[in-house]
This record gives sequence, C-alpha cells and structure tokens, in this order.
Amino acid sequence: MIYWFTGQPGHGKTTLAKALIAHLQNQGSEAFHVDGDDLRALTSNANYSRKGREANIRRAQTIAHYLHNQNKVVVVSLVAPYRDLREEFKAATNLTEIYVHTTESRGREDKHAIDYEAPLKRFIDIDTTKNSAAQSLDILLKQL
Repeated sequence: MIYWFTGQPGHGKTTLAKALIAHLQNQGSEAFHVDGDDLRALTSNANYSRKGREANIRRAQTIAHYLHNQNKVVVVSLVAPYRDLREEFKAATNLTEIYVHTTESRGREDKHAIDYEAPLKRFIDIDTTKNSAAQSLDILLKQL
C-alpha cells in the first residue's frame, strides 16, 4: 500500500505521515517514508518551477512504486501540486491519496505552490486547521 500525503507546505503532511508511520509500526508493520524535503536535499533539487517540481514528483513516484513492488508499505509526504500526475500514479498503483490542508498561516507560505490543484476524486480529506496531529491521525484511521 502507498499512502500519499499531498497539500501545501506547512499544512501538516509530514507531521501526519510520521504519525501514521508510528501507528503502523505499533501495529507491527514496517513503513518507509519518502519526504519531499528529504528527497530534494538528497538530489540537490532546489528548483521549484513546474519542471523542478515534476522531477521531484516523478522521483518520489519511482521510489514509492519500487518499494510497493517489494511488498513494502510506503508513506509519501510531498506537495505534488499537479493533479494529473497524482491521478496518473493512482491509476497505476494501489495508492490512497490524503489531502492535508489548513486555513491557518504556519510560516511556510513562501514555499506554497501557486498552481496547486486540490484532488477532486478518490481521496481522504484532512483539515488540520483545528485538529492536533493525534486528532488528524484518528480522523485518517477512521477513513482508511
């Protein structure tokens, strides 16, 4: 299974992804985390243009697909602003898309993707505006 957390920077994707990983580990499952910031650091990709973002998304998809084919649980936390790339990947894999968003300002607005396209179908909606990480995880687990 691949769990793909998408949404703007600072909205809680990585925090919630790590909470899910801890939950899965407590249940006896090993989960692998693919984080957008870590992936950018690893590949030295500081390009936030469409081309740079697409390259980062494709790398994350390749890694997630590889691990999934090895029967691993994969948790991805990545802005991934382009709906068409996410939908294409959903169609090709066993993926649960989790849209994490908030109306609060959290200090990462300078990294927001102006062209972010929220999901329209087959996704779990998590609004972190008034929910703690634990509350958001509980909401997520009830929907999985």
